[in-house]
Amino acid sequence: MGDVTGRDLVVVAASAGGVESLRSLLKDLPGDLEAAVLVVLHISPRGGSALPGILDRAGPLTAVAAENDAILKHGTVYVAPPDHHMLVRGDRVVLSRGPRHNGHRPAADPLFLSAALAGGRRTLAVVLSGTLDDGARGCGVVERHGGAVAIQDPDESAFDGMPRAALAVAERPMVGTVTRIARWITRESRTPVGAEAETADPEIEREVSAHVSVRGAGPPDGEISTFTCPECNGPLFEAQGRDGARYECLVGHSWSMNGMVDGQAEAVERAFWVAILRLEERMRISRRMITGFEQRGQRASARRMYEQVRQDEEALVILRDLQTKIRSADEGSPIAPGDETRR
Repeated sequence: MGDVTGRDLVVVAASAGGVESLRSLLKDLPGDLEAAVLVVLHISPRGGSALPGILDRAGPLTAVAAENDAILKHGTVYVAPPDHHMLVRGDRVVLSRGPRHNGHRPAADPLFLSAALAGGRRTLAVVLSGTLDDGARGCGVVERHGGAVAIQDPDESAFDGMPRAALAVAERPMVGTVTRIARWITRESRTPVGAEAETADPEIEREVSAHVSVRGAGPPDGEISTFTCPECNGPLFEAQGRDGARYECLVGHSWSMNGMVDGQAEAVERAFWVAILRLEERMRISRRMITGFEQRGQRASARRMYEQVRQDEEALVILRDLQTKIRSADEGSPIAPGDETRR
Protein backbone atom coordinates (compact mmCIF):
# COMPACT_ATOMS: atom_id res chain seq x y z
CA MET A 1 0.00 0.00 0.00
CA GLY A 2 3.00 2.26 -0.28
CA ASP A 3 4.50 4.61 2.31
CA VAL A 4 1.71 5.87 4.53
CA THR A 5 1.49 7.66 7.84
CA GLY A 6 -2.21 7.34 8.58
CA ARG A 7 -4.28 4.41 9.79
CA ASP A 8 -4.83 2.80 6.42
CA LEU A 9 -5.92 -0.74 7.31
CA VAL A 10 -9.62 -0.95 8.27
CA VAL A 11 -11.15 -4.29 9.30
CA VAL A 12 -14.91 -4.51 9.79
CA ALA A 13 -17.01 -7.29 11.34
CA ALA A 14 -20.77 -7.79 11.18
CA SER A 15 -23.30 -10.57 11.53
CA ALA A 16 -27.09 -10.53 11.99
CA GLY A 17 -28.48 -7.17 10.93
CA GLY A 18 -25.08 -6.21 9.59
CA VAL A 19 -25.84 -5.71 5.90
CA GLU A 20 -27.74 -2.47 6.52
CA SER A 21 -25.05 -1.27 8.93
CA LEU A 22 -22.38 -2.00 6.30
CA ARG A 23 -24.32 -0.19 3.59
CA SER A 24 -24.76 2.86 5.82
CA LEU A 25 -21.07 2.84 6.73
CA LEU A 26 -19.87 2.68 3.12
CA LYS A 27 -22.39 5.29 2.02
CA ASP A 28 -20.70 7.82 4.28
CA LEU A 29 -17.09 6.99 3.46
CA PRO A 30 -15.37 9.20 0.83
CA GLY A 31 -14.32 7.87 -2.56
CA ASP A 32 -10.74 8.98 -1.93
CA LEU A 33 -10.44 7.14 1.39
CA GLU A 34 -6.76 6.68 2.19
CA ALA A 35 -7.26 3.13 3.46
CA ALA A 36 -8.16 -0.39 2.40
CA VAL A 37 -11.30 -1.81 3.99
CA LEU A 38 -11.70 -5.54 4.71
CA VAL A 39 -15.19 -6.81 5.59
CA VAL A 40 -16.25 -10.05 7.25
CA LEU A 41 -19.95 -10.88 7.46
CA HIS A 42 -21.13 -14.20 8.89
CA ILE A 43 -22.77 -16.00 5.98
CA SER A 44 -23.66 -19.58 5.13
CA PRO A 45 -20.90 -21.68 3.53
CA ARG A 46 -23.30 -22.08 0.62
CA GLY A 47 -24.17 -18.39 0.57
CA GLY A 48 -24.15 -16.55 -2.71
CA SER A 49 -21.76 -13.87 -3.92
CA ALA A 50 -24.19 -10.96 -3.88
CA LEU A 51 -22.64 -9.04 -0.97
CA PRO A 52 -19.76 -7.39 -2.91
CA GLY A 53 -22.28 -6.04 -5.43
CA ILE A 54 -24.57 -4.76 -2.68
CA LEU A 55 -21.71 -2.97 -0.97
CA ASP A 56 -20.29 -1.68 -4.25
CA ARG A 57 -23.60 0.10 -4.89
CA ALA A 58 -23.77 1.44 -1.33
CA GLY A 59 -21.27 4.27 -1.77
CA PRO A 60 -18.35 5.67 -3.76
CA LEU A 61 -15.82 3.00 -2.78
CA THR A 62 -15.22 -0.01 -5.02
CA ALA A 63 -16.23 -3.27 -3.32
CA VAL A 64 -14.91 -6.61 -4.60
CA ALA A 65 -14.90 -10.24 -3.56
CA ALA A 66 -11.52 -10.82 -1.96
CA GLU A 67 -9.02 -12.93 -3.88
CA ASN A 68 -6.07 -14.74 -2.38
CA ASP A 69 -2.76 -12.86 -2.59
CA ALA A 70 -4.41 -9.64 -3.79
CA ILE A 71 -2.40 -6.51 -3.00
CA LEU A 72 -4.34 -4.17 -0.72
CA LYS A 73 -5.24 -0.85 -2.33
CA HIS A 74 -6.62 2.31 -0.82
CA GLY A 75 -10.22 3.08 -1.67
CA THR A 76 -11.15 -0.59 -2.14
CA VAL A 77 -13.45 -2.74 0.00
CA TYR A 78 -12.50 -6.43 0.15
CA VAL A 79 -15.33 -8.80 1.10
CA ALA A 80 -14.62 -12.25 2.56
CA PRO A 81 -16.12 -14.96 0.31
CA PRO A 82 -18.36 -17.70 1.73
CA ASP A 83 -16.61 -20.52 3.62
CA HIS A 84 -13.24 -18.73 3.65
CA HIS A 85 -11.44 -16.86 6.39
CA MET A 86 -9.91 -13.60 5.19
CA LEU A 87 -6.63 -12.49 6.75
CA VAL A 88 -3.87 -9.95 6.15
CA ARG A 89 -0.22 -10.78 5.68
CA GLY A 90 2.04 -7.85 4.93
CA ASP A 91 0.21 -5.82 2.28
CA ARG A 92 -1.73 -8.76 0.85
CA VAL A 93 -4.98 -10.62 1.37
CA VAL A 94 -4.83 -14.25 2.45
CA LEU A 95 -7.87 -16.50 1.99
CA SER A 96 -7.99 -19.68 4.02
CA ARG A 97 -10.20 -22.73 4.53
CA GLY A 98 -8.65 -23.08 7.97
CA PRO A 99 -10.47 -24.22 11.12
CA ARG A 100 -13.78 -22.58 11.94
CA HIS A 101 -13.73 -19.97 14.67
CA ASN A 102 -16.73 -20.10 17.04
CA GLY A 103 -18.42 -22.17 14.34
CA HIS A 104 -17.92 -19.50 11.66
CA ARG A 105 -15.91 -19.30 8.46
CA PRO A 106 -15.41 -16.47 7.64
CA ALA A 107 -14.99 -15.10 11.14
CA ALA A 108 -13.96 -11.72 12.49
CA ASP A 109 -11.30 -12.66 15.04
CA PRO A 110 -8.86 -14.30 12.57
CA LEU A 111 -9.04 -11.16 10.41
CA PHE A 112 -8.61 -8.80 13.38
CA LEU A 113 -5.69 -10.78 14.84
CA SER A 114 -3.85 -10.90 11.51
CA ALA A 115 -4.48 -7.17 10.93
CA ALA A 116 -3.08 -6.36 14.38
CA LEU A 117 0.12 -8.23 13.49
CA ALA A 118 0.37 -6.81 9.96
CA GLY A 119 -0.70 -3.24 10.60
CA GLY A 120 0.02 -2.42 14.23
CA ARG A 121 -0.83 1.26 14.77
CA ARG A 122 -2.15 1.53 11.22
CA THR A 123 -5.09 -0.76 12.04
CA LEU A 124 -8.68 0.34 12.65
CA ALA A 125 -11.10 -2.36 13.84
CA VAL A 126 -14.87 -1.83 13.58
CA VAL A 127 -17.60 -4.02 15.10
CA LEU A 128 -21.17 -3.63 13.81
CA SER A 129 -24.50 -5.37 14.44
CA GLY A 130 -24.41 -9.08 15.23
CA THR A 131 -25.00 -11.79 17.81
CA LEU A 132 -22.60 -13.46 20.25
CA ASP A 133 -19.00 -12.25 20.54
CA ASP A 134 -16.97 -12.74 17.36
CA GLY A 135 -14.53 -9.83 17.00
CA ALA A 136 -14.43 -8.96 20.70
CA ARG A 137 -11.09 -10.64 21.36
CA GLY A 138 -9.72 -9.20 18.15
CA CYS A 139 -10.57 -5.68 19.33
CA GLY A 140 -8.46 -6.17 22.44
CA VAL A 141 -5.52 -7.45 20.38
CA VAL A 142 -5.77 -4.56 17.90
CA GLU A 143 -5.60 -2.09 20.79
CA ARG A 144 -2.61 -3.86 22.35
CA HIS A 145 -0.75 -3.52 19.05
CA GLY A 146 -1.42 0.23 18.91
CA GLY A 147 -4.49 0.22 16.67
CA ALA A 148 -7.86 1.81 17.37
CA VAL A 149 -11.36 0.36 17.75
CA ALA A 150 -14.84 1.64 16.92
CA ILE A 151 -18.06 -0.06 17.98
CA GLN A 152 -21.57 0.57 16.72
CA ASP A 153 -23.80 1.94 19.47
CA PRO A 154 -25.69 -1.11 20.79
CA ASP A 155 -28.89 0.97 20.90
CA GLU A 156 -28.58 1.56 17.14
CA SER A 157 -27.64 -2.05 16.30
CA ALA A 158 -30.33 -4.40 15.05
CA PHE A 159 -28.60 -7.10 17.13
CA ASP A 160 -26.43 -5.84 19.98
CA GLY A 161 -24.55 -9.02 20.95
CA MET A 162 -21.32 -8.34 19.07
CA PRO A 163 -21.17 -4.62 19.98
CA ARG A 164 -21.74 -5.32 23.69
CA ALA A 165 -19.20 -8.14 23.72
CA ALA A 166 -16.61 -5.86 22.08
CA LEU A 167 -17.40 -3.13 24.62
CA ALA A 168 -16.62 -5.57 27.42
CA VAL A 169 -13.10 -6.17 26.03
CA ALA A 170 -11.97 -2.94 24.35
CA GLU A 171 -10.39 -0.42 26.73
CA ARG A 172 -10.70 2.79 24.72
CA PRO A 173 -13.16 2.32 21.86
CA MET A 174 -15.02 5.00 19.96
CA VAL A 175 -18.71 4.15 20.37
CA GLY A 176 -21.26 5.78 18.10
CA THR A 177 -23.68 5.57 15.24
CA VAL A 178 -22.55 4.18 11.90
CA THR A 179 -22.45 7.74 10.53
CA ARG A 180 -20.08 8.83 13.31
CA ILE A 181 -17.92 5.74 12.74
CA ALA A 182 -17.59 6.63 9.04
CA ARG A 183 -16.39 10.13 9.96
CA TRP A 184 -14.01 8.62 12.51
CA ILE A 185 -12.51 6.25 9.92
CA THR A 186 -12.02 9.12 7.47
CA ARG A 187 -10.34 11.26 10.11
CA GLU A 188 -8.12 8.48 11.46
CA SER A 189 -7.01 7.48 7.95
CA ARG A 190 -5.67 11.01 7.50
CA THR A 191 -4.09 11.32 10.94
CA PRO A 192 -0.37 10.46 11.05
CA VAL A 193 0.67 7.75 13.47
CA GLY A 194 4.19 7.35 14.71
CA ALA A 195 6.33 4.51 13.43
CA GLU A 196 6.53 1.57 15.81
CA ALA A 197 8.89 -1.35 15.81
CA GLU A 198 7.15 -4.71 15.49
CA THR A 199 6.75 -6.53 18.78
CA ALA A 200 6.67 -10.30 19.08
CA ASP A 201 3.32 -11.81 20.06
CA PRO A 202 3.81 -15.60 19.98
CA GLU A 203 0.26 -16.38 21.12
CA ILE A 204 -1.37 -14.41 18.30
CA GLU A 205 1.24 -15.43 15.71
CA ARG A 206 0.55 -19.11 16.50
CA GLU A 207 -3.21 -18.62 16.05
CA VAL A 208 -2.83 -16.78 12.76
CA SER A 209 -0.47 -19.47 11.50
CA ALA A 210 -3.33 -21.98 11.84
CA HIS A 211 -4.89 -20.28 8.82
CA VAL A 212 -1.91 -19.24 6.71
CA SER A 213 0.45 -22.20 7.16
CA VAL A 214 -0.04 -25.59 5.53
CA ARG A 215 1.40 -27.11 8.71
CA GLY A 216 -1.25 -25.54 10.93
CA ALA A 217 -0.65 -23.93 14.30
CA GLY A 218 0.93 -26.83 16.16
CA PRO A 219 -0.22 -28.09 19.57
CA PRO A 220 -2.75 -25.84 21.34
CA ASP A 221 -1.71 -23.67 24.27
CA GLY A 222 -3.03 -24.35 27.74
CA GLU A 223 -4.16 -27.38 29.68
CA ILE A 224 -6.47 -30.08 28.39
CA SER A 225 -10.01 -29.51 29.64
CA THR A 226 -12.93 -31.81 30.36
CA PHE A 227 -14.79 -30.48 27.31
CA THR A 228 -14.93 -31.70 23.73
CA CYS A 229 -15.06 -29.66 20.53
CA PRO A 230 -18.63 -29.08 19.26
CA GLU A 231 -17.28 -29.17 15.72
CA CYS A 232 -15.23 -32.39 15.66
CA ASN A 233 -15.67 -33.95 19.13
CA GLY A 234 -11.92 -33.80 19.77
CA PRO A 235 -10.49 -32.82 23.18
CA LEU A 236 -10.37 -29.10 23.94
CA PHE A 237 -7.44 -27.26 25.50
CA GLU A 238 -8.24 -24.29 27.74
CA ALA A 239 -6.01 -21.23 27.77
CA GLN A 240 -6.42 -18.21 30.03
CA GLY A 241 -5.23 -15.26 27.97
CA ARG A 242 -5.39 -11.54 28.52
CA ASP A 243 -8.82 -11.55 26.87
CA GLY A 244 -10.33 -14.30 29.03
CA ALA A 245 -10.69 -18.04 28.59
CA ARG A 246 -10.62 -19.60 25.13
CA TYR A 247 -10.71 -23.19 23.94
CA GLU A 248 -8.96 -24.89 21.04
CA CYS A 249 -8.95 -28.46 19.78
CA LEU A 250 -6.10 -30.39 18.18
CA VAL A 251 -7.16 -29.53 14.62
CA GLY A 252 -7.50 -25.82 15.38
CA HIS A 253 -11.21 -25.16 15.96
CA SER A 254 -11.28 -22.22 18.36
CA TRP A 255 -14.03 -21.17 20.76
CA SER A 256 -14.86 -18.47 23.26
CA MET A 257 -17.15 -19.45 26.15
CA ASN A 258 -20.16 -17.89 24.43
CA GLY A 259 -19.27 -19.50 21.12
CA MET A 260 -18.83 -22.91 22.72
CA VAL A 261 -22.22 -22.75 24.46
CA ASP A 262 -23.81 -21.93 21.10
CA GLY A 263 -21.82 -24.66 19.37
CA GLN A 264 -22.80 -27.23 21.99
CA ALA A 265 -26.46 -26.27 21.51
CA GLU A 266 -26.09 -27.09 17.80
CA ALA A 267 -24.37 -30.37 18.67
CA VAL A 268 -27.17 -31.32 21.08
CA GLU A 269 -29.77 -30.60 18.41
CA ARG A 270 -27.87 -32.76 15.89
CA ALA A 271 -27.72 -35.59 18.44
CA PHE A 272 -31.47 -35.40 19.00
CA TRP A 273 -32.18 -35.58 15.27
CA VAL A 274 -29.87 -38.59 14.89
CA ALA A 275 -31.67 -40.36 17.75
CA ILE A 276 -35.07 -39.52 16.23
CA LEU A 277 -33.96 -40.81 12.83
CA ARG A 278 -32.69 -44.09 14.28
CA LEU A 279 -35.93 -44.67 16.22
CA GLU A 280 -38.06 -44.03 13.15
CA GLU A 281 -35.93 -46.42 11.09
CA ARG A 282 -36.17 -49.12 13.77
CA MET A 283 -39.95 -48.71 13.87
CA ARG A 284 -40.19 -49.17 10.08
CA ILE A 285 -38.04 -52.30 10.22
CA SER A 286 -40.06 -53.62 13.17
CA ARG A 287 -43.33 -53.19 11.31
CA ARG A 288 -41.94 -55.18 8.38
CA MET A 289 -40.93 -57.93 10.78
CA ILE A 290 -44.42 -57.92 12.32
CA THR A 291 -45.93 -58.48 8.86
CA GLY A 292 -43.61 -61.45 8.33
CA PHE A 293 -44.41 -62.96 11.75
CA GLU A 294 -48.14 -62.65 11.13
CA GLN A 295 -47.89 -64.25 7.68
CA ARG A 296 -46.04 -67.20 9.22
CA GLY A 297 -48.44 -67.43 12.15
CA GLN A 298 -45.81 -66.51 14.74
CA ARG A 299 -48.22 -64.59 16.97
CA ALA A 300 -46.01 -64.49 20.09
CA SER A 301 -43.13 -62.94 18.15
CA ALA A 302 -45.53 -60.47 16.54
CA ARG A 303 -46.88 -59.44 19.97
CA ARG A 304 -43.35 -58.85 21.29
CA MET A 305 -42.52 -56.75 18.26
CA TYR A 306 -45.76 -54.75 18.63
CA GLU A 307 -44.69 -53.95 22.20
CA GLN A 308 -41.28 -52.82 20.94
CA VAL A 309 -42.92 -50.50 18.39
CA ARG A 310 -45.19 -49.06 21.10
CA GLN A 311 -42.19 -48.29 23.33
CA ASP A 312 -40.32 -46.71 20.42
CA GLU A 313 -43.33 -44.52 19.62
CA GLU A 314 -43.43 -43.30 23.22
CA ALA A 315 -39.69 -42.61 23.20
CA LEU A 316 -40.05 -40.74 19.90
CA VAL A 317 -42.71 -38.44 21.37
CA ILE A 318 -40.50 -37.74 24.40
CA LEU A 319 -37.43 -37.00 22.23
CA ARG A 320 -39.32 -34.63 19.94
CA ASP A 321 -40.77 -32.81 22.95
CA LEU A 322 -37.34 -32.52 24.61
CA GLN A 323 -35.73 -31.30 21.38
CA THR A 324 -38.33 -28.56 21.06
CA LYS A 325 -38.00 -27.48 24.70
CA ILE A 326 -34.21 -27.40 24.67
CA ARG A 327 -34.09 -25.37 21.46
CA SER A 328 -36.66 -22.92 22.83
CA ALA A 329 -34.59 -22.51 26.00
CA ASP A 330 -31.42 -21.85 23.96
CA GLU A 331 -33.17 -19.16 21.92
CA GLY A 332 -34.92 -17.54 24.87
CA SER A 333 -32.11 -17.43 27.43
CA PRO A 334 -28.87 -16.29 25.79
CA ILE A 335 -25.74 -15.59 27.78
CA ALA A 336 -25.32 -11.85 28.28
CA PRO A 337 -22.76 -10.68 25.68
CA GLY A 338 -19.36 -10.09 27.24
CA ASP A 339 -20.18 -11.88 30.51
CA GLU A 340 -17.60 -14.55 29.86
CA THR A 341 -14.84 -11.93 29.69
CA ARG A 342 -15.52 -10.96 33.29
CA ARG A 343 -15.44 -14.47 34.78
